[in-house]
Amino acid sequence: MFSFDKRALYVILAILVIFSLRSLTGGYLLSLLLTLPAVIIAITFHEFAHAWMADRLGDTTPRYQGRLTLNPLAHLDPVGFILLIFAHVGWGKPVQINPNNFTSNKSMSTCEALVSFAGPAMNFIIAIILTVVSMLLTALAPATFLYSNGGQILGTLIYVTISVNIGLGVFNLIPLPPLDGEKIFRHFLPYKALEWLDRNAYTFNLIFLVLWVTGLLGYVVSPVINLIESGIFKIVGLIIGIFL
Repeated sequence: MFSFDKRALYVILAILVIFSLRSLTGGYLLSLLLTLPAVIIAITFHEFAHAWMADRLGDTTPRYQGRLTLNPLAHLDPVGFILLIFAHVGWGKPVQINPNNFTSNKSMSTCEALVSFAGPAMNFIIAIILTVVSMLLTALAPATFLYSNGGQILGTLIYVTISVNIGLGVFNLIPLPPLDGEKIFRHFLPYKALEWLDRNAYTFNLIFLVLWVTGLLGYVVSPVINLIESGIFKIVGLIIGIFL
């Protein structure tokens, strides 16, 4: 997914880890431990969805590369994984595709857009499913369990996993290279606009890196994440309220 100089990423990673470890407390350590499974779930399902969609459209490249699996080891990128834990912005190992292999009657551009959209869509689906689980648990589980240490840890783990999935889904829909959103956005652009984007791809990569490192990206993404999270909870709550 990312085409930046890996040395620059390692420097950013080291800085983020150092600052995070400086503030290491018991509460932070617990939060970190709860974040680990959430990140693994989010990245694994995100990348699996890319591979599954490509395979459905006729490109068996991900299948032959062992990516059509829910085994996290096939999908985790060490740098992206650690950054997602400490900086809440990261990525998995990119799923490689060969657009020439698509056998669908859809255009190549449409197939590429569908493959790109599958990852974020899967994250939102996971978030919705876990929201349903969370609300059913709250409504049906006995209070003795909900207020026990195990119940509170489980509830927190579910909520963190919901938040991480929504965050990863929204982040990847940003229409800047090298994110999924840029590939989706390209599908709707005329040929001349695509040529212009390709000529300035390096500039857009730098813009993304600056927005990310300075934290400005968070000012744009965070309100969207909060809005979607709030919307999912309200809609799921209304639907569950009809049946309970």
